[in-house]
Amino acid sequence: MAPLEPHEKVLVDKDFLDTDHGEIDCADCHGGNPEAGEMKAAHKGMTADPTFPDADKACGDCHEEEAALAKTSLHYTLATYRPTVHRRASEDRKKMALLDKGMDNHCFSCHASCGQCHVSRPDSAMGGFIDGHRFNAKPDQANQCTACHGSRVGNEFTGATGQGDVHYTRHDMDCMECHPASELHGDGKTDHKNRYDVEGSPRCDDCHQPDPKVEQHAVHGDRISCYVCHSQPYANCYACHVGLDSNGLAYYKNPVEEEHLMIGLNPDQGPDRPEKWILVRRVPVDPTSFEFYGKDLLTNFDQANNWKYASPHNIQKNTSQNRECNNCHGNKDLFLTEDKVKPEMQKANAPVIVPEDQIPGKQENQGEDEEKAPRKRSYF
Repeated sequence: MAPLEPHEKVLVDKDFLDTDHGEIDCADCHGGNPEAGEMKAAHKGMTADPTFPDADKACGDCHEEEAALAKTSLHYTLATYRPTVHRRASEDRKKMALLDKGMDNHCFSCHASCGQCHVSRPDSAMGGFIDGHRFNAKPDQANQCTACHGSRVGNEFTGATGQGDVHYTRHDMDCMECHPASELHGDGKTDHKNRYDVEGSPRCDDCHQPDPKVEQHAVHGDRISCYVCHSQPYANCYACHVGLDSNGLAYYKNPVEEEHLMIGLNPDQGPDRPEKWILVRRVPVDPTSFEFYGKDLLTNFDQANNWKYASPHNIQKNTSQNRECNNCHGNKDLFLTEDKVKPEMQKANAPVIVPEDQIPGKQENQGEDEEKAPRKRSYF
């Protein structure tokens, strides 16, 4: 998103004063000294975003339930980041401290406070009001949702890469159609294993019950994730490295991004995710990602896979892999086989990698009259 001019960031629309929030004194939320006669003294102790790090302080008096939930939501806390990275970390306490320093500098700046979903752009998108300080119940997709979730999710969804998502391009649905407040505010839990472990997370079959008249639905059943057949190629990032520049500003470098689609094995099969075959996405963590802060900080890298469950936001009814059975069956290019994983990462991703002898075989006699030549099926 293009940087905003200073006046665009701070302009408070006069109409805001006629809203419920506009009737509250500025200092009640932002602090400062309203009795002071000079700007510097008036702004002393002021908080630009009073909804972080304490949502209760600014919002809890009127929005008690929402503030309490938001305070424990993954958007607010990013609580799954640290334990996930710690699984890969050295057990040396000094090295763990260096790793935590790096994570604090680079991994926890993209939180979403109440204000950054309902009033302003996120800090990571350079901030600034989106509607003259007015509070909007529904977040703005362009200025708030995809300001953070832009380089992959936003581009896939709107068609900046690929054909876009049919829910957006043909049905004009926005993020909140599938991700309502009940999911985004969180479920009050503090022990989520991952971002999918939140009550209310959307599922395809919330709206689309599999049609038994469609042969692929009937035969594949719940053994294959919907995304395997209905996603397009999506962005995969490699070897992200972080550091500080000469001015002490945090930066990251991600040298490689590739567009492709990979089918892997599901390492977490269970009642909530019963599929054997899933889409997997290469997340950018690397054994040396935090090397700027110290050597050998991720010595247990093999303890967690970095090809992970993927839910690309680029759904189409018809895709290259579902137009014909053999576009997928027997097509090694679509499967995460060992040769597509760096040697130093093969152990970490062993639960996800597909052995070549498990790739479903091609369908014989495809397209012939089945009464004369019944199809020999080798389904997933």
